[in-house]
Amino acid sequence: MKNNRKNREVFHEHSFWQSYSDMMAALLLIFVLMIAITLAIYKQKTTDLEQTRLELNSAKEDLDKYREEIALSNQELEASLTQLQEAYAYSEMTEAELANAYAEINNARTELDNARAELANTKSELQDIVGIRTDIIGALQSTFSNSSMKVDPQTGSITFSSDVLFRYNSAKLTTDSRDTLKEIIPLYLDVLLQDAYRPYIAEIIIEGHTDTDGGYQSNMELSYSRANAVANFCQDPQNGLSEEKIEQLRQLMTVNGRSFSNPVYQENSQEIDMAASRRVEIKFRLREDEMIEKIAGILAQE
Repeated sequence: MKNNRKNREVFHEHSFWQSYSDMMAALLLIFVLMIAITLAIYKQKTTDLEQTRLELNSAKEDLDKYREEIALSNQELEASLTQLQEAYAYSEMTEAELANAYAEINNARTELDNARAELANTKSELQDIVGIRTDIIGALQSTFSNSSMKVDPQTGSITFSSDVLFRYNSAKLTTDSRDTLKEIIPLYLDVLLQDAYRPYIAEIIIEGHTDTDGGYQSNMELSYSRANAVANFCQDPQNGLSEEKIEQLRQLMTVNGRSFSNPVYQENSQEIDMAASRRVEIKFRLREDEMIEKIAGILAQE
């Protein structure tokens, strides 16, 4: 009986320490669980924080982009506002100003129409005389076809050798030269002064030239005097031209002295042909040259 009691006491003491151990194990387990839960929560919070940071950066980029779009929109708005202000300022132009502007435009159009009409008329006149030079040169060549006098096929001019017309360093026509001129001059001028060509002739030029012997000024005087001697011969009624033709010639004739400014060179050479350089030329200028100048002036105005 006594032994049973002792055994029971020993049993009861052992149960107390076992319960305490279990309790401590339970507390440890709870502590471990709490740490695990805390770590899990920390990891989740860290993940959430990183996600939040990413979302914040994305939102910041969107905000910057939105700000750029707003700035661009503001620029476009300012440009539109400027255009609107200009349009508004233009719309405030008074009726008088508009009327003046329209009047200036109409005047400019009228001037342009007048210029175009003048140009058309001038072109029409020019077309009427296109080819007239060829016709005149052809008539001259036909007239002198049986003569020793040659007509320049490009200019229609005729040339007299000074050696034939004058003695050395003289401007007085020789007797033989007068006979030559009396034969040639009326034929040449009759072609130029006939009714078919007279309206197109602007100028008949008698031009004297010398060789390079002597000074320029002395040769200038000599070349002019020789050309003037031929011009005076042409105006003498006894030399083949009628009074009417002489009067027409006076209205058109120009006398020039060129000294040795335009010498004649030997063929295929740079040597001056002294004999050929001493000459008197008779040539003409057509009104087509004046027409071309007139057209150029009108085009410059436009």
